[in-house]
Amino acid sequence: MVRKAALLALAAVLLFGGQPARAISDARPARDVIGGLVAPQGKFPWAVRLSMGCGGTLIEPRIVLTAGHCVDGTGKNKSIVVTAGVTDLKSRRARTAQSERVIRAEGFIDEVRGDDWAVVRLDRDLHLPTLPIGRDVIGDGKYVVMGWGLTREDSVQQEERLHYASVPTVPDDKCALAYQKAGVTLVSDEQLCAGSPGVDTCQGDSGGPMVGHGRHGEWVQVGIVSWGLGCARDGYPGVYTQLSTFRPAIKAAVRKLR
Repeated sequence: MVRKAALLALAAVLLFGGQPARAISDARPARDVIGGLVAPQGKFPWAVRLSMGCGGTLIEPRIVLTAGHCVDGTGKNKSIVVTAGVTDLKSRRARTAQSERVIRAEGFIDEVRGDDWAVVRLDRDLHLPTLPIGRDVIGDGKYVVMGWGLTREDSVQQEERLHYASVPTVPDDKCALAYQKAGVTLVSDEQLCAGSPGVDTCQGDSGGPMVGHGRHGEWVQVGIVSWGLGCARDGYPGVYTQLSTFRPAIKAAVRKLR
């Protein structure tokens, strides 16, 4: 998750007090999966990597869903290169496309305060499977997260191969209490928490998906890796954008990009 950026900012709050800083730095750190497994080729065909160091998903053949804090804003944008179709970024089978336009959530300020989503129109159809957005608020259970980020909080290099892990949800009240100690108030209807000691997303995973199974066993996206304090730290689960809240707005943004 980029969420790790938040980790650094929130750590400063814990140590020095005051108002929480933005969860991202100029370097735009993102997050990857700790305690996970290497994904075999073809397991998550809609997962993509963005050149600024974030993840994303194909929700239409030429539209990517990612985190709002991974992009600079709404408008024309030809600076993002998307790598898709592979779990190994060095694979010769990788497909690439370039961004044309971005729409970011109108209410976005920073990831800690919610509205952390954006959609990116690509310059071509990648001819890959797409991932539907879940309609319903998710309940207790385990969900799958993934990314090409760090696999240890103290790592200095992100991964070239996609990693994934299963993480349990954490009740809103428990998560809110934990982050309240760090000076941050969760936006309960826009964010959800998940993770356990030793299993979490980390720097380089931001923008990537949290997925579960739909009514017919198909994968559906229920969250976006957003932020957190450290990686896999006891008591501080990862925070994800709750997509059921934003599904109508995302669908409207996609229509504008077609």
